Amino acid sequence: MSAQYVDSCRLPTRFGEFSMHGFTETESGQEHIILTYGEIKADQPQLIRLHSECLTGDSLFSMRCDCGYQLETALANIVAQGSGALLYLRQEGRGIGLINKIRAYHLQDDGADTVEANEQLGFAADLRQFNMCKPMLEHFGIDKVRLMTNNPKKVKALTDIGIDVVEQVPLQVGRNEHNDQYLNTKASKMGHQLLPGTLSDLG
Repeated sequence: MSAQYVDSCRLPTRFGEFSMHGFTETESGQEHIILTYGEIKADQPQLIRLHSECLTGDSLFSMRCDCGYQLETALANIVAQGSGALLYLRQEGRGIGLINKIRAYHLQDDGADTVEANEQLGFAADLRQFNMCKPMLEHFGIDKVRLMTNNPKKVKALTDIGIDVVEQVPLQVGRNEHNDQYLNTKASKMGHQLLPGTLSDLG
């Protein structure tokens, strides 16, 4: 899977001023972006986040997942570090799309967990692909990263395409009464490395 660079622009945010770079997958035409901050030094491991699109969490402030919290924390961490990159990948609903995500949420409202809901709709628990990240990172000369994630499958995905993950940086934020079971399911059924906790632990 290859991705072609298209163009770049400034992106001022409340965290700091990023540069936004657009890429298009050559096979599918799907569009993705990288937000970079500071000086990207190819000879140093860069702090990065692979963030799959979540309209409900990222833009509509949903508390059903931890996505929006992770997005904000990742951007803030990159600014605090002084440099880094966030890859925003258009893979809504772990790859099933927005409308099917609504269907999955309905099933969860009726008692299914996040994995069971996807399977009841005929999907795997996670359909996301990360091969397009290699040409996107290579555009900036990045081949060594400190990856902000709780998901060891993302570490493996980058390693499999030749990116050296020198450190996995936990990103455990946003647990609340609406996503507590969702996070527990990610840990127990999907292997996410989340600290066992209860809502009382969050203060």
